[in-house]
Amino acid sequence: MESVFSNVARAPEDPILGVTVAYNNDPSPVKINLGVGAYRTEEGKPLVLDVVRKAEQLLVNDPSRVKEYIPIVGIADFNKLSAKLILGADSPAIAESRVATIQCLSGTGSLRVGAEFLKKHYHQSVIYIPKPTWGNHPKVFNLAGLSVEYFRYYDPSTRGLDFQGLLEDLGAAPSGAIVLLHACAHNPTGVDPTSEQWEQIRQLMRSKSLLPFFDSAYQGFASGSLDTDAQSVRTFVADGGECLIAKSYAKNMGLYGERVGALSIVCKSADVASKVESQVKLVVRPMYSSPPIHGASIVATILKSSDMYNNWTVELKEMADRIKSMRQQLFDAIQARGTPGDWSHIIKQIGMFTFTGLNKEQVEFMTKEFHIYMTSDGRISMAGLSSKTVPHLADAMHAAVTRLG
Repeated sequence: MESVFSNVARAPEDPILGVTVAYNNDPSPVKINLGVGAYRTEEGKPLVLDVVRKAEQLLVNDPSRVKEYIPIVGIADFNKLSAKLILGADSPAIAESRVATIQCLSGTGSLRVGAEFLKKHYHQSVIYIPKPTWGNHPKVFNLAGLSVEYFRYYDPSTRGLDFQGLLEDLGAAPSGAIVLLHACAHNPTGVDPTSEQWEQIRQLMRSKSLLPFFDSAYQGFASGSLDTDAQSVRTFVADGGECLIAKSYAKNMGLYGERVGALSIVCKSADVASKVESQVKLVVRPMYSSPPIHGASIVATILKSSDMYNNWTVELKEMADRIKSMRQQLFDAIQARGTPGDWSHIIKQIGMFTFTGLNKEQVEFMTKEFHIYMTSDGRISMAGLSSKTVPHLADAMHAAVTRLG
């Protein structure tokens, strides 16, 4: 008997997740997976932070903890501490109760809830996102009913920021349009504006009443400093204007599979923030009703304790420093091989990813000949590298560039 779903076509593999599938199917002992957006140790293993294990132990050993539903907006302590972490302990917006914060399902869930809220309650339904950006961004916003436009961001010729193009495109955007900004460690390029450039972006956006929607997936993970990585967001909040911030704890606490994040909406007044929160609840209730307890409890436990918080910042800096060290080692290895071209962008870019500048043919060649897996746009995860695998990658890059040009 034929299925009522027999007309359903097979969906294409997600381009990023598909890299891991191909890697897993390769029997080669020298294979390297540089597609995955998750931290790995020098031994190539996933890392659970010591401070996370300690927090979990405390939670497990607390007999008063129950598994009841939590409120639609999530755990109150988690929300309060998350807002403080991104906006700063002395933020006037927090002191004046102008921030509505809702616990969401990591960064993706925070973006989706924010997008659904904007579609229902904001007068503009167009969102400008950087070209390129994380592959999931256009899907999240399109499915929420927003129309997606792009602004220039990356300049392939310099492997840096196309700042002029960015200003021109945002300058031509309709008044009131929403603009997605990566708070730090832009994915996939690793290219961020300087603080002076951020200030120019802020002035332009405020002059045109463009609404900033920050995606903060890497706070503390990019530079090793939680405050430095929040500077772009704080610059916008300091002028008293409004913005949205989607925040994830996947990378900076290694809580990938716990799906822990928060959406903060900074408003003009406490009254507006309270109304906004009431409407965001109506977005969440029919979507997933209320968020899970465990991951957010880990985060709240760590952020509440000054000792655990300090331990976390040390572990966070160790992760960031290892990635910086991989950048330097890869750059040095490429220089040592005399590979043609300027590769300084590897050490100039920041965060988990490097946009190598390799083209699709070169990437395919490296996969076929050297068993190195990455996305077809040449993005590599620096966290997937180790001192042991850097020489193999440098050999592959040298061969790809010299043989295929």
